[in-house]
Amino acid sequence: MNKELWNDFISLIKQEVVPALGCTEPIAVALAAAKAAETLSEAPERIEVYLSQNVLKNGMSVGIPGTGLYGLEIATAVGALSGKSEFGLEVLKDLSAENLQKAKDLLASDKIKVFHKEIDEVLYIEVVVMAGENSARVIIKGRHDNICLVEHNGIILLDKDEAEAGEVVVNPLDKVLAEISEKEIWEFAMNAPLEDLDFIMEAVELNKKISDEGLIGDYGLRVGKSIDENILKGFLQSDLSNDAVKRTASGADARMAGSNLPVMSNSGSGNQGITATMPVVAVAEKLNSSNEQLIRALILSHLTSIHMKSKMNRLSPLCGASVAATGASCGVVFLLGGVYEHVEYAIKNMVGNIAGMVCDGAKNSCALKVASCVSAGVQGALLAINSIRVSEIEGLVEEDIERTINNLGILGSSGMADTDRVILSIMTSKENNKEKKVI
Repeated sequence: MNKELWNDFISLIKQEVVPALGCTEPIAVALAAAKAAETLSEAPERIEVYLSQNVLKNGMSVGIPGTGLYGLEIATAVGALSGKSEFGLEVLKDLSAENLQKAKDLLASDKIKVFHKEIDEVLYIEVVVMAGENSARVIIKGRHDNICLVEHNGIILLDKDEAEAGEVVVNPLDKVLAEISEKEIWEFAMNAPLEDLDFIMEAVELNKKISDEGLIGDYGLRVGKSIDENILKGFLQSDLSNDAVKRTASGADARMAGSNLPVMSNSGSGNQGITATMPVVAVAEKLNSSNEQLIRALILSHLTSIHMKSKMNRLSPLCGASVAATGASCGVVFLLGGVYEHVEYAIKNMVGNIAGMVCDGAKNSCALKVASCVSAGVQGALLAINSIRVSEIEGLVEEDIERTINNLGILGSSGMADTDRVILSIMTSKENNKEKKVI
């Protein structure tokens, strides 16, 4: 048991599990627009947005908090006219009715143009705001909140690439993430002092609120709320699986439809944060688990999700909910009394079941994918604690758990290299999306 890693594990979770308001791709666009408008120091009259295919795909069809509208153009408008970059991924939390109307007016004037930029960067956002002869440009890349270039009237005010040229800048947590193992995650989650782990309860606080909101309101496809209603009608039973699915899907329903409640994200995704949290919470409530059991299960879930997601691009062709639900499945295994061996079995069951679920953009129907993944996660956990698992002669699964996780990462990166391009081509060829141009 390498206790020297424990502080690094805590720092890693705190780096990857952070609050976010709205879907992180359009919110990152809003963040770039807000920083550009602040740099311009006057209200923009025209805005141009250049996006990598993954960001474009994930922002075209998702609700923007506080606006009642969908898509990248309104995200850009409210970011530029009301956003505050100091709030990071909660950039829109102070959106006022007055500024919303100004954003709608700018949108109606057809002065916001969104383009697909052919670029190797998976996560790339470039926003140019203009007023008269003045302009400002901001670039975000690599991470959703990583503002790496700020320019005003052609004068560069910040250039991280230039600042880092000629020197190797290494995040020490990257090495930890590259070398972490599932066994070390288990030992940390089970044995680290509870007072060092209870910060994860903030994820419960935020994600329970948006889950409850989804059960009350009529958001999106009402996936979670429909399950709840069918339980009340007697069509479904209130059990581990259905309770976990409804509590998680309802959060995704509200978030994808533009609820103005923040969520606790995981690896840059709010849906992944909800999915790594709420199945564990629902099962813990069903089993009357202790507070300590809940905390340790959540740490296991979130850190497993981070570990698995690190094997592929942050914006992957694979649905991130499948990875987060695998983490949740591990947390459920612990709550059900399982041991480490059963955690490995749960991961293998998930890789053998839902590997290959594609991400075709952020949208209301993400709640359906979340529901499917969480259902599979509970099923996989129940099989695992009875020592039932997908064997090493099947599909992507190997005897060694780290090789199994790596295989999923290979599938989600090089193995699906053309998937995003094909999906985006289909999405942008739709009649209502033909204005999206490629440069």
